[in-house]
Amino acid sequence: MRPLVLGFQEMEKTQLLLVGGKGLHLGELSKIQEIQVPEGFCVTTMGYQKAIEQNETFQALLDQLTLLKVEDRDQIGEISRKIRQIIMEVEIPCDVVTAVAHYLSQFGGEHAYAVRSSATAEDLPQASFAGQHDTYLNIIGKEAILQHISKCWASLFTDRAVIYRMQNRFDHSHVYLSVIVQKMVFPQASGILFTADPMTSNRKLLSIDASFGLGEALVSGLVSADCYKVQGEEIVDKMIATKKLAIYGLKEGGTETQQIEPGQQKTQTLTDQKILQLARIGRQIEAYFGYPQDIEWCLADDRFYIVQSRPITTLYPIPEANDQENHVYVSVGHQQMMTDPMKPLGISIFQLTSLGPRFTAGGRLFVDVTPMLASPDSREILLATMGQHDPLIKDALMTIVKREDFIKLLPNDKKEQSPSKSNKTISSGRVQPEIENDPTIVSDLIKRSQTSIEELKQNIQRKSGPDLVDFILEDIQELKKILFDPQSSSVFMAAIDASAWINEKMNKWLGEKNAADTLSQSVPNNITSEMGLALLDVADVIRPYPQVISYLEHAKDDNFLSELVTFAGGQETQNAISAYLNKYGMRCVGEIDITKPRWSEKPTTLVPLILSNIKNFVPNASQRKFEQGRQEALQKEQELLERLQQLPDGEEKAKETKRRIDLIRNFIGYREYPKYGLINRYFVYKQALLKEAEQLVQTNVLHEKEDIYYLTLAELREVVLTNKLDYQIVSKRKDEYKLYEKLTCPRVITSDGEIIAGKYTRENLPAEAIVGLPVSSGVIEGRARVILNMEDADLEDGDILVTSFTDPSWTPLFVSIKGLVTEVGGLMTHGAVIAREYGLPAVVGVENATKLIKDGQRIRVHGTEGYIEIL
Repeated sequence: MRPLVLGFQEMEKTQLLLVGGKGLHLGELSKIQEIQVPEGFCVTTMGYQKAIEQNETFQALLDQLTLLKVEDRDQIGEISRKIRQIIMEVEIPCDVVTAVAHYLSQFGGEHAYAVRSSATAEDLPQASFAGQHDTYLNIIGKEAILQHISKCWASLFTDRAVIYRMQNRFDHSHVYLSVIVQKMVFPQASGILFTADPMTSNRKLLSIDASFGLGEALVSGLVSADCYKVQGEEIVDKMIATKKLAIYGLKEGGTETQQIEPGQQKTQTLTDQKILQLARIGRQIEAYFGYPQDIEWCLADDRFYIVQSRPITTLYPIPEANDQENHVYVSVGHQQMMTDPMKPLGISIFQLTSLGPRFTAGGRLFVDVTPMLASPDSREILLATMGQHDPLIKDALMTIVKREDFIKLLPNDKKEQSPSKSNKTISSGRVQPEIENDPTIVSDLIKRSQTSIEELKQNIQRKSGPDLVDFILEDIQELKKILFDPQSSSVFMAAIDASAWINEKMNKWLGEKNAADTLSQSVPNNITSEMGLALLDVADVIRPYPQVISYLEHAKDDNFLSELVTFAGGQETQNAISAYLNKYGMRCVGEIDITKPRWSEKPTTLVPLILSNIKNFVPNASQRKFEQGRQEALQKEQELLERLQQLPDGEEKAKETKRRIDLIRNFIGYREYPKYGLINRYFVYKQALLKEAEQLVQTNVLHEKEDIYYLTLAELREVVLTNKLDYQIVSKRKDEYKLYEKLTCPRVITSDGEIIAGKYTRENLPAEAIVGLPVSSGVIEGRARVILNMEDADLEDGDILVTSFTDPSWTPLFVSIKGLVTEVGGLMTHGAVIAREYGLPAVVGVENATKLIKDGQRIRVHGTEGYIEIL
């Protein structure tokens, strides 16, 4: 028989479903020696279930609630109100009443108690539910306590709690509530203690908020609190607030808000000695739970009482190093334009493709740049590269370098120190072999890559079982040879260096800013920009057929292609879309993660883009767009060369400039090809692995084929070899992935868990300017379209796209827009390269752009200076 009431000391670690998150933590806290927890007991979830289980009206309303979505606010409010009313009117079962009376007689029925809610989906590592359910203070007498137990039960169905559950995908019918009844403490001071700094996530910096009276005033936002920061045994920061009010308990029950004497308002709530004592208690509780804690405390009669401790759910996990040294990690996702979490199969394959070790945290990959920062030479290269790539990362790294005590700096020795192998994703500052200015080099590299992929497609068909995984591991070595071929990187580095040279010299000699942007328009061999233009050609095929257009407007199923042939023009449409998918169907958003659905697997993704192209463009738009860009680039080249010839040493300057322009025109387009080759190969691997997974489903080893996404490649090989899989691993990783989706990936994080945010430093900008990195010149005004998923794109000609990041898969949208703003990106990332080639003003690396700019606002993008104005 499950107990209806449990004392704190009687609770077991396994009883979450009986006492809820808050109750469970209080039970654990009361077992830690030297920690004072006010006495109390818990009315378990069995009491709540017993009270409502026979109530048919309650069950019917609960069923209605389950069918609603977050948007249905009015219906949520109405149904929730009815449920609360039912719970308040339900009689508390007599055996619950008897048990409560028994515990009250033990602890003293005359005392005042706090009556607090504790839900089963509360204070969990993945969702805190903080403040979602009700708490009542200073309740005296059995009848009043029983009444407030009903109130706590009813608070499970406040509008805010219901909506929070919906947002976090918790089933209303599987969340129960227990009620904590705990002896009141009447404190002179109380507050909250975070064992990791909630602002920076630094695990070594402890933060204490403190104010006079009960903590309720602080939690409800009624008063400002003192804030103390403690590192080790030292108070490193103090902010003393003006505290005008405090909440105190009344003798007869209830609470009242009192004015604080003017002379006391600015006094420090806790003495320094008490601050350090409380910090030690916080560290002791954190050590017991093994995870940073958010702790509620109060000080009464010179003793600290702990009334709650829960895990801090908002901290970003730290990449794991196996030593006690300090480390600095830089996000790989911010370089790869993919800051979403990756699934384990995606991570393991990308890891194998990379040079040197990567560290994972929160489903993202990081590079340890500590060795590079330690050496003056490699630090210079790293900071220069980051300055071009992502100035916010550079600024964050500079902050760490300036601290001097965090990283042991090595003496300057050019001979011994070179960028470590592990950082090749980051450092492009290594010396490139000189390359001949010959466009056939590019066509030869492309041909070599294509031949290699065709061979792979032939050979992989004959492989299965563990042989297939071994074959893929072998082929990844071939892929790395192609990807890191010195000639290949020399080609686009020559173009990148030429662009930097042009921008510097044209500015110096002619006062012309970012001239290379115009010169990069409509270059040959850019597989990504060709992909955007090719979708305009697909629209041209479909435009004459109204029946097909009407069918596509309602196409929701990914098998829509097979039904096309029943319409006039359907065969032509099917051929055009299939040909497009044959060439570009391996692409998708977040494509470095092999587990993400490709366009070939989910062709409906392209339908809104095709329909948008039909609506916004006239026939033959792709050729006209390309030709217009080419002409603008040629005119710019002619104009620059003519102006240079008027200068002293004009002939010489014009000749060198012409050579650099040719390098840009011949080679910059190839910048996009290595990634296209990588993604092409990934798709071949993926198709073969899914075929293998289908076999595992048929032999009942897997429930569904996509479950392989939650295994690493090595684990998958083991499963294929043994035909056995521990499904707990898959379930655990699915839960972790849901948690990781809610986290924001930091650009830079240290081994202390501290997230270092960089800043832009720029003068002479308008006061309200939203600052970013200028990557494609020009100024444009238009309607902002804030789009987070490509499928939701409803663009009109002249719109400005505002999004978190763009990778090559977003390129088909670029043909419809007039400007670009992203939260992530740098000078040579895909969005910037394509924006320049299409002649779109663009500003990237804009922190929180999708929150600061509202969909539909009119904005002005300054692509040359790097800022946005909201008009």
